[in-house]
Amino acid sequence: MLELKNIVKRYGTGGDVVTALDGVSLAFRENEFVSILGPSGCGKTTLLNIIGGLDQYTDGDLVINGRSTKNYTDRDFDTYRNHSIGFVFQSYNLIPHQSVLSNVELALTLSGVSRAERRRRAADALRRVGLGDQLKKKPNQMSGGQMQRVAIARALVNDPDILLADEPTGALDSETSVQIMDILREISKDKLVIMVTHNPELAAEYSTRIIKVLDGRVTDDSAPFNGEVEPLSKEKADAPKKHREKKTSMSFFTALALSFNNLMTKKARTFMTSFAGSIGIIGIALILSVSTGVNVYINQVQEDTLSSYPLTITAESDMVSMLANFMGRQAEEIERENEDGYVYSRNVMYDMMSSMSTKETNNLKDFKKFLDTSEEVAKYASLVKYGYASSMSVYAKDPSGKIISGDMNELMTDVYSDMGVESGAASSYSSAFTSMSSFTVWQEMLPGENGELISSAITDQYEVIRGDWPKSYDEAVLVVSANNELSDYVLYSLGLKPYEEMVDIMKAAMVGEELDLNEEEYERWSFEDMMGREYRLVHAADKFQHQADGTYVDLTATETGMSYLFTNDELSTPVKIVGIIRPAEDASAATLTGAIAYTSALTDHIID
Repeated sequence: MLELKNIVKRYGTGGDVVTALDGVSLAFRENEFVSILGPSGCGKTTLLNIIGGLDQYTDGDLVINGRSTKNYTDRDFDTYRNHSIGFVFQSYNLIPHQSVLSNVELALTLSGVSRAERRRRAADALRRVGLGDQLKKKPNQMSGGQMQRVAIARALVNDPDILLADEPTGALDSETSVQIMDILREISKDKLVIMVTHNPELAAEYSTRIIKVLDGRVTDDSAPFNGEVEPLSKEKADAPKKHREKKTSMSFFTALALSFNNLMTKKARTFMTSFAGSIGIIGIALILSVSTGVNVYINQVQEDTLSSYPLTITAESDMVSMLANFMGRQAEEIERENEDGYVYSRNVMYDMMSSMSTKETNNLKDFKKFLDTSEEVAKYASLVKYGYASSMSVYAKDPSGKIISGDMNELMTDVYSDMGVESGAASSYSSAFTSMSSFTVWQEMLPGENGELISSAITDQYEVIRGDWPKSYDEAVLVVSANNELSDYVLYSLGLKPYEEMVDIMKAAMVGEELDLNEEEYERWSFEDMMGREYRLVHAADKFQHQADGTYVDLTATETGMSYLFTNDELSTPVKIVGIIRPAEDASAATLTGAIAYTSALTDHIID
């Protein structure tokens, strides 16, 4: 399969010519273990390099599978080395920053082998030399014998016809040398192994053929091959044709990855070169990044602000908005020429009374149709939310088992009534109290886009500290402050503190009585106490029971009726706390002002 015919190799050094090989003729069998012995400088390595195609002979001929190489081009020799030769060097020549698997895999990159196939074949080659369990190690984590095994695996991974080993045991101890020689002898059973060594004992013990070289000539051959024709397998017979057709190749991405890894081996040099060549790009990038960052920040502040203070259009103008509009008009100076030295009258009473008695009504039906169909609104509005005058009649049980309302206005009405205030006055007091204090317990969250239950404006402003966000209409979250606190009025309305205690506090406050509220000992509830708490939503129409005489009775007016509504699944909807949220540390605004936040799906359920 391999024959050297009268090979001569000369080197020109200055004005002198040195002959490294002088008429070497050798023929090799398809599979045998050949050791080349000789003193330093006798031409052993030169002979090995010519066989491997690493060096060109000056005269003679190298015949590979019956084909002369006299007319081989550089690309032909590249193909020959890549597909037919495996090299094992004394110094291993492993890439230190790559893993063992990557080192072996590298030998296949020029063969056009896919990544998955390269990995499989590299792993198989490492298992063959006993390193199947060390694929991810780096060369500097291995012993010399292990690194030489990696070099052998790299030489075998491309299934070469010939394995060339240049002093493979030169840097190893005797025990490790024996292990490497055992591997080479096993390989020689089906491949041609040619080894250059200075150790005649190892050569005599493991080689099937020993060739001695001196001064560029072969002086002895223990088992010469006289050139008789060996029957070649079809694969070997087709090898010259294979080498002509299958050229070396490497994909663009493979070349890119190898280039990157190579750059990373000299990090300091690569960094300095890149930095020096990209100062201008870095400057432009900094300007663009600052500009983009400022724009993003401004947009975020605008979004957070508008989510807290949205543009609101109501069905009818209320008293506050009418007076604010009127005062705004009155604050404007009327342009007229008044003579100096006199005080003039401005008509205000009629305009104010007229403004208070005139209520403006918006045509929301047509306006909603406009919002739904307008491309301009869809382009510029981040979110359009429709609110309905649906009451949130939510009830809970306090620690004593009393059913109380979660609506502060209704709860305060009950408190005033229990304090002895007449019904009409109690309602007026509670309305004034809650409107003045802006007490809100149950609050609807902004819906998201594309059918999402919750807007990103909410989820970005708040963090979930226990549980999760609601996923259905009958789920809600508890909203606590940054310090995990809830106002006491919220705790009363949620049934966490007893109703009678609230009545006692209101009575004491009315008469100026001092109470010991244990301000230094804060009451607290665990997250587990809060999670899973269930409240009952009673729809407005279900509060009234039809009587035989055609009239209706308000069931919420009595404790028996209230208990009937609270426990009846057909007349009340359970709403469960599934999560606890609080304002995020980096939030610039907090949209929610209530303690229980529910989704618009619950509002839709109420309307349905």
